Amino acid sequence: MLHRFLLILCVCSALVGCATTPSSPTPAATATTTHTPEPTATATATHTPEPTATPTLTATATATPTSTHTPSVTPTPSITPQATIGFNFDNWGRADLPAAIVGGVRRNYLVFANSNNRATIANIATPGAENREQLLYLVNPDNPSTRLPLATLDSSTGDQIYLAQNGKALAYFHSEPLRTGLYILNLENGLKGRIAAIDSITQRGITSKPTWSPDGEQLAVTLDTGYALDIFLYDRGGAGRVNLTNSGAYDFYPAWSPDGRYLAFVSDRATCPTWTPQADGAFCDALTHPTPQGGSVYIIELASGSVRQISDVYVTEPPRWLNNELLVIAEGDQLDLLNPQRKLWVANVRTNTLRRVALNGSDDATYLNDVWSPDGARLLFQRAAPTSTSLVLMTAAGELLRERSEELNLPRFGMRAAWSPSGDRIAIGGADGLCPYGVRVADADFTFIATGNPPPSMCNPTFSPNGQYVAFTGINPRVDGRVDVYLANFNGFSVVNLTVDLRGQMQLIGWIGN
Repeated sequence: MLHRFLLILCVCSALVGCATTPSSPTPAATATTTHTPEPTATATATHTPEPTATPTLTATATATPTSTHTPSVTPTPSITPQATIGFNFDNWGRADLPAAIVGGVRRNYLVFANSNNRATIANIATPGAENREQLLYLVNPDNPSTRLPLATLDSSTGDQIYLAQNGKALAYFHSEPLRTGLYILNLENGLKGRIAAIDSITQRGITSKPTWSPDGEQLAVTLDTGYALDIFLYDRGGAGRVNLTNSGAYDFYPAWSPDGRYLAFVSDRATCPTWTPQADGAFCDALTHPTPQGGSVYIIELASGSVRQISDVYVTEPPRWLNNELLVIAEGDQLDLLNPQRKLWVANVRTNTLRRVALNGSDDATYLNDVWSPDGARLLFQRAAPTSTSLVLMTAAGELLRERSEELNLPRFGMRAAWSPSGDRIAIGGADGLCPYGVRVADADFTFIATGNPPPSMCNPTFSPNGQYVAFTGINPRVDGRVDVYLANFNGFSVVNLTVDLRGQMQLIGWIGN
């Protein structure tokens, strides 16, 4: 115990000596060793943040010129960018398809929509409370008394229904809170779902209708991509999509060639390669460039993805295929009130040639509402001259076959006509409710076969794919301007009212099935 006390006392003396006698060798070395790490650590800690901070400042300085340059770029188109529309397949379910079409529509059916049907109203002249239900029906023209209910939609869908001609599917726009968007209904298995959560088919002021490929497997849809428009291909089964054009320009109005090899479309890329902001300023600015309403016609080959311009004429409507090689292009803007123009061209995509289509010796007219025979050899159109309007049948080479101005004195833009698939019949009517005449069906030489008087009048006629029937909407002025859907044989006779027992509004959608 005494030994330990002396040891502690000795240590305490030594420690006191360390603090008061720095010249003592051993304690001094110990103090130096103990003290040295402290300033070293301090110096290291002080020095390390400085170079670390330098890159941070350098990065800020590097970003600063970008930020300084960006206000001349980003704020300029900042009024233009929209939220990018992503791919989704949601709100899906299964439709209860009629047994006759399970597995796909394998024959010709007429499709029409009935909105706001009020079945409890006994008198069609008696008003009733509206509802938001729209029923989509199929009608077998060989048995027109039987209707097959296909789908129940929202009444806001209207005629925004897009049929795959071969009967495999249809697309439709549905407007309902939290469920608004573009949907696909697969007619082979009844699966339906939303493929694009969009508020409208009209994108950036351009109404470009979705179109199905000839095999019914892909739907071409024009969508906003933030700064411009692109054309996307959606799989019928909802498996995915592909941005087909992806150019940064406005690409819209898709049109499939009959064999599905090409997709024609309209684009402003020749005058504006991109609307996406670029650091060098080489882009179209929404504050200094007007939003395009048209462009030039291009085609893309689906297999290779190669794109080429077909013509440099300015168009404001979709191009139309006559066959796998010939494409009809309408130049100008017929709705420009100050300078309405519309000229017709035919492009050959195989030979890369373009020729004007016009009456021989006449170049002062506006060519409206043209419809072409299936072989592309003839066309019927509404000729709007400065002082007159008439209906003209001519050859594609410009030879006048027949002109009528008295029997069907329709207003400008007021004609809708359709050729039969065989090319030996033409049904001629009015447009969208402006239909003053009854059933009119002519032969290939524009000689009338059927010349009925209203009611019903004939609006928007369309032949069945097999050519045996013609469908149209008709107005009955005797029943408060009621609109019904009618069916006649290919000569325009044996007219049947398909919707006489329904209430509400009727819309003829078209034909589906092989």
